[in-house]
Amino acid sequence: MAPSGPSERRAVDSPLVEAFFERRENLLLFLAARTRCMATAEDLLQDLFVKLSTTDAGAEVKAPAALLYRMATNLLIDHVRSAQRSSRRSAEWRRDTRVQLAGEDVSQEPAADEAIISRERIRLLADAVADLPPQMGRAFRLHKLEGLSQAQTAQAMGVSTKMIEQHIAAAVRRLSERLRP
Repeated sequence: MAPSGPSERRAVDSPLVEAFFERRENLLLFLAARTRCMATAEDLLQDLFVKLSTTDAGAEVKAPAALLYRMATNLLIDHVRSAQRSSRRSAEWRRDTRVQLAGEDVSQEPAADEAIISRERIRLLADAVADLPPQMGRAFRLHKLEGLSQAQTAQAMGVSTKMIEQHIAAAVRRLSERLRP
């Protein structure tokens, strides 16, 4: 529907929007020089156009170029403040969730190569335990891996505590020899 009178004119028809399109490239360069990022400058320029398109078309502007640059500067200031708030939030989150040593974040996760080496060592240990003689392996698993006391292990296996001590000592010796680097 076309505007029927001066009070219903669309903002797109305003002298301010016309001035925007005349100075669009200069405004873009103005913003790009200050943000040092063409994509950010284009986003800010788009925000400027949205603001202009929602302003009153009937408002008289004596210096449209000056107003455009002031509005662009205000958008730039808002953008910088928003980025600073975001940076502070991120820094606070990092400070609350990370461990630091001498001002540097310390990851609590092992390095990838260390994790691979650890998994390989666990696999080798599991294979070595599986290769123990049956009674020795069972005594070792019950006591060392399942956490039973030597007396509980002896009772579960139906042998003396002294026999369990011997089985465990022999298992530790064999495993140490086999897993020695």
